[in-house]
Amino acid sequence: MDSTLKAWREDFVSCLAQPLFVEALFDRMPDMVFSVKDRAGRYITMSQACAERCGLAGKHEAVGRTAHELFPPHMADRYAEQDEQLFRTGLPIVDNLDLTLFNNREPGWCLSNKTPLLDAQGSIIGLACLSRDLLEPSRAGIVDARMAEAVDHMLACYAQPQSVEALAEMAGISLAQFERRMKKIFQLSAGQFLTKLRIDAAARLLAQSQAAISDIALDCGFCDQSALSKQFRQLTGMTPRDYRLWVRRG
Repeated sequence: MDSTLKAWREDFVSCLAQPLFVEALFDRMPDMVFSVKDRAGRYITMSQACAERCGLAGKHEAVGRTAHELFPPHMADRYAEQDEQLFRTGLPIVDNLDLTLFNNREPGWCLSNKTPLLDAQGSIIGLACLSRDLLEPSRAGIVDARMAEAVDHMLACYAQPQSVEALAEMAGISLAQFERRMKKIFQLSAGQFLTKLRIDAAARLLAQSQAAISDIALDCGFCDQSALSKQFRQLTGMTPRDYRLWVRRG
């Protein structure tokens, strides 16, 4: 992005009287839950759907409260653990399977994404979270605690060799069932999901670090630079080197 467009965009954003305008958008999407928290885990805002699931009369009642005041302990503990990981590493939480409350106050599963929020000096001051209900998979028994454990393992250990057979065993189901569940939840096979995790990590390092591409390849679970380059080009249309040059021009 050139400097003129960047300045124009920043000027527009600075003029917004309601920086939390996204609240209104997600209030109209009952299967999506949106929230913003500070470093202490206190809610700055949450969507109306989330407030209703917590048994609140309105979303204003959530302001200043924490997950442990609003959700069952086992859910709140997991949310807090994820938040602390994000604050510690500065990295977003992507595609996590989490327990949530549906509109009838019954527990179910959702797919959560969290991103850090920075102040003008670049320090993390909070996070924004967006979760999407997995209604049909939950009702069909496609998602359970063991399936979530297997996905957690993929998210945490993507740089290590991963056997889909071992992941299926971790989930307590057959290989064919595991693949069907992955495609139902993520629209990707287990192998494609792992490749996506590795490419996402490589893209992040290419943009944010000075590390050699060969080192990034190994750090992200590829056997060598050639393997990274092949997969990266297939998914992005660019070589890792071209991507690094492109993203830094912005």
